[in-house]
Amino acid sequence: MIETYRGVVYPYQLDHMDHMNVQWYTSKFDEGTWHLFAMIGLTSDYFIKNNKGMAALEQTTKYKAELMAGNLVVIRSEILEVRDKTIRFFHSMENAETGVEAATTELIAAHLDRSLRKASPLPDNISEKCAGLMRVSN
Repeated sequence: MIETYRGVVYPYQLDHMDHMNVQWYTSKFDEGTWHLFAMIGLTSDYFIKNNKGMAALEQTTKYKAELMAGNLVVIRSEILEVRDKTIRFFHSMENAETGVEAATTELIAAHLDRSLRKASPLPDNISEKCAGLMRVSN
């Protein structure tokens, strides 16, 4: 798996239970997603020049351990599957100090034509980069 995010849990990210609220898990996973996309060529420059984008179609998150204010967080990611218009990928979030996995999420995202507002085929070079990062057991 590839490291795609490092950060910290801030006090304003806590909820009434004094642990990181679920919206912040999603936010940190989203930041990891954009780093993963950049590694395969789906950069902001690519999106602007080609009038393309990405949209989440499905996301499944599993919460496994609490994260508290001051905890250091690391996210590692991998591509699970690439299809004509979609990419399925996985993130694991852990407490960087203890190594305890705090949450995982699996997503399916579609490559979009922003003019047509419809899914469009991924370019071959991006599909090839995805294949290069795919889990060997697939």
